[in-house]
Amino acid sequence: MSRKMLPSGPRERSFAVGLLLALLTLAALAYAVLPASGPDGDDDDGDRGRGAIAPAAAETTASPAPTSPTAPAARTTQATPEAPAADTAPAAELPGGVDTIFGDDRFLVAYYGTAGTGSLGVLGEDPPERAFERLQQAAAPFARPGSAVMPVFELIVTVADAAPGEDGDYAHDISRAAVQTYIDAAHQHGALLLLDVQPGRTSFADAAKRWAWALKDPYVGLALDPEWRMGRNGVPGQRIGSVGAAEVNRTSAWLRDLVRRHDLPQKLFVLHQFRSDMVRDVAQVEPRRGLVMVQHVDGFGTPGQKLATYRHVARPGQFRMGFKLFYDEDVRRMSAADVRRIRPTVRFVSFQ
Repeated sequence: MSRKMLPSGPRERSFAVGLLLALLTLAALAYAVLPASGPDGDDDDGDRGRGAIAPAAAETTASPAPTSPTAPAARTTQATPEAPAADTAPAAELPGGVDTIFGDDRFLVAYYGTAGTGSLGVLGEDPPERAFERLQQAAAPFARPGSAVMPVFELIVTVADAAPGEDGDYAHDISRAAVQTYIDAAHQHGALLLLDVQPGRTSFADAAKRWAWALKDPYVGLALDPEWRMGRNGVPGQRIGSVGAAEVNRTSAWLRDLVRRHDLPQKLFVLHQFRSDMVRDVAQVEPRRGLVMVQHVDGFGTPGQKLATYRHVARPGQFRMGFKLFYDEDVRRMSAADVRRIRPTVRFVSFQ
């Protein structure tokens, strides 16, 4: 603007001031409706921390209270050192529309086995419909006032083999159609489905990734069975396998990321164990936000033998605790009341 165009009289100056104020007001309004940007100037796409809960509402499953767990009021995820995420609940829900797996002092009871055969556990002795009826009968004695029972199908989906097979990993996967049958049954009956992996010479992470399609379902969790994790020269059935904490952590980190990407609710992550050397450096197994970490102690025998194994292996400050009952191998099989009296407190029982 040239100097000769500037207003010079009082009236003109008043007009110019008024015009300037109007322009500043319009600029402020325009700025107020612009989208917010992140710290580096990039627009926030709204995807940070999808499916997680702010720390104030989180349930700490890394160090559960062994005798009196409490039910949180909102959807919760396991407290970890990871960065807090947005307070946005996933759209998907757990069976019965509940927010957390162990909330309201809930107790889990599972039938264990694989599809189409009873040789690996009771679950495969019957089709899913009949198996669920039997599971309900077995689970009922574990219920207590204020502590409902949630049924679980624990299905072995990667089965260890005594022979190498075509790919040399000493394990095979059951059919996708068979797994889908149990997913459908879980949804029909309001049960969780736990995919149990016996990987042979394959890593747990590599075996688990083959089941990503099923693990995207909100009802489906993952169990690792180190007894059947062989080294380079190991053959299943000829020795007891083992796994290191680093491999467990890689697997759980992959599953945690799957939960985040697909806005899933809490997901069971179970680690089977009956000897201390089956999980090397177990203290270094990390908690994961979005996963409920369970150590499932699988020893069989008399009640005294089972409890000795349990107390030797159990790490209740690090995991929720699980316990197995065997129909055939146990001597004087423990009752629901016996299991409920165990300390550290058991929250998940499976029948094999």
